[in-house]
Amino acid sequence: MRHYRIHDLRHFFASLLLAQGVELKVVSELLGHSDIRITGDIYAHVLSSRKKQTIDLRDKILTGTN
Repeated sequence: MRHYRIHDLRHFFASLLLAQGVELKVVSELLGHSDIRITGDIYAHVLSSRKKQTIDLRDKILTGTN
């Protein structure tokens, strides 16, 4: 089994929470970041993915498709 650094597990945990829709502020607090912008900058790639999912969901709702 591969050895994981604590940092890797922390990053995985934060990415997973954000991907599941947990608010950025909550994740930031759990990680102990002093500013929400730190969390946003580090995990922007996850947030971009959530933005696309939200837009896709909006489109489905507006067009009445599943």
